[in-house]
Amino acid sequence: MQRKAEAQWNGDLKSGNGRIKLESGAFDGPYSFTSRFESGTGTNPEELIGAAHAGCFSMALGAAIGRAGHAVTSIHTTATVEITKGEKGFSISNIALTTRGVVPGLSADEFRKFAEETKTGCIVSRALSAVPMTVDAQLASA
Repeated sequence: MQRKAEAQWNGDLKSGNGRIKLESGAFDGPYSFTSRFESGTGTNPEELIGAAHAGCFSMALGAAIGRAGHAVTSIHTTATVEITKGEKGFSISNIALTTRGVVPGLSADEFRKFAEETKTGCIVSRALSAVPMTVDAQLASA
């Protein structure tokens, strides 16, 4: 199985622009220096990494909890991807996962345990294992 995405860049770094497109057609949008390193409109690779990580983490956490015999009502995850500038340029320096789950009959401690295991176990987490990650996991009411 393969998944594809593509990007086109035009021009120089600061005044150039580009588009990022997913093979599925679910997203096709612009990106630029300002959308990546400032607060301009458009997307950026780090935001897309965060979306992929949040989606993978939520799905993997739900699967792990389900395999343990609990019915998951919902899991919502936000992945905050931090970019810092160091001596060698910009890098992704941290990913903070914040997840809230509604799982009747599951204790808060059990939910946190499943989340910690998923932090290192989901496919995208494993691919990003060189980046420090944190997880804040809490049960929410329905």
